[in-house]
Amino acid sequence: MPSRAPGRTGTPSSTATSLLTDRYELTMLQAALADGTAHRRCVFEVFTRRLPAGRRYGVVAGTGRFLEALADFRFTTTELDWLADERVVDDATLDFLAGYRFSGDVRGYAEGEVFFPLSPVLVVEGTFAEAVLLETLALSVLNHDSAVASAASRMTSAAVDRPCLEMGARRAHEEAAVAAARAAVVAGFAATSNLEAGRRYGLETIGTAAHAFTLLHDDEEAAFASQVAALGPGTTLLVDTYDVRRGVERALAAAGTRLGAVRLDSGDLGVLAQEVRAQLDAAGARETKVVVTSDLDEYAIAALAAAPVDSYGVGTSVVTGSGAPTCGMVYKLVAREGRDGALAPVAKASTAKTSTGGRKAAARRRGPDGRAVEEVLVAGDDAAVASWVPDDEALRTLHVPLVTDGEVDAAWTGPGGVARARDRHRASRDELPRGARRLSADEAAVPTVTLRLDGRD
Repeated sequence: MPSRAPGRTGTPSSTATSLLTDRYELTMLQAALADGTAHRRCVFEVFTRRLPAGRRYGVVAGTGRFLEALADFRFTTTELDWLADERVVDDATLDFLAGYRFSGDVRGYAEGEVFFPLSPVLVVEGTFAEAVLLETLALSVLNHDSAVASAASRMTSAAVDRPCLEMGARRAHEEAAVAAARAAVVAGFAATSNLEAGRRYGLETIGTAAHAFTLLHDDEEAAFASQVAALGPGTTLLVDTYDVRRGVERALAAAGTRLGAVRLDSGDLGVLAQEVRAQLDAAGARETKVVVTSDLDEYAIAALAAAPVDSYGVGTSVVTGSGAPTCGMVYKLVAREGRDGALAPVAKASTAKTSTGGRKAAARRRGPDGRAVEEVLVAGDDAAVASWVPDDEALRTLHVPLVTDGEVDAAWTGPGGVARARDRHRASRDELPRGARRLSADEAAVPTVTLRLDGRD
């Protein structure tokens, strides 16, 4: 048993992620250790029963962050001391936690994949003691990041080929801002203003100046001259602090026709973009871009489709999921080892919260045009589902191995994982049926069906 100093308070020095959880995970563990069921083999599944109102698909994001957090899911002396002081669990449970290491398997949808109601986006298999502790961590990461990515995908879809830039750090918790920037890039955003997200995940960062910089100077001319001197003529000048037309004139006087871009952050952006584009072209600054910001969401972006806008800066709406800040994902036990040693399906039967028991595989059926027509859940005999391989070329399997015998596949983590997820999202969204990317409220883009296996040859 590790030694524990009594009564310790203050900020813990440990970097472990194990207390990013709910108390009941540990109290369930204590009871299961005591009654002998803790080491039963179990299968847990992450899914959502429904999409947010009006959404036609969701986007899986946060998988790489979950895997990174799993690698640090340890109970060091810092965590054990606190749990002992607070009498959260008994000494036998503390002994177990001191040696905790997840040694099971995790598979799931590749990060960036689109999902639908009941899609088993993550499957965790291990003993009850190992797997139950991961519930809150998995859900907090996947619910947040998938909500951001789902909103961001609608924005990049509405923007078509024009870049979207994430600028929402000031509208979120400092760590949520980093996660949101990462999730937005997974869903196609080109860059972020958040430097920590850039450092941690290799994302391109953007940003030049706010209205405060212009107001600091005695006049707009001095502010623009200072910025161009420091950052070069290719910088982006914010031209709406005072009068937009005069702002553009002063921006061109400071940087010439090599000016990189002007930014509009207020007013009727569609009308202003037209006027500013004409003004720039008349002055010979045809290569100067027009960037728009100011509380944009997917609907505002779509409304600007005909305007001469080159890129969109999005803040509050993307980091808050544009009205749907969570995906409603749940982490449910779907199979557990019985007294006979065999895995048996289990399911909750509560009204409006039913689930389908048993291990499941997943695939997407595509039509002759290569576009998705069905989300296929494969259920039935456990061994048959575990070994299932589609014999139909129209079916594309969706689960990929993420953790094997406790070892995380590093290809899904870090900057490389983000790039991989971004590519997967682009391909997955392109596979959706025509009309699936409309912003108008509708049902899920494809129906979810079940293929049942009986285990017989």
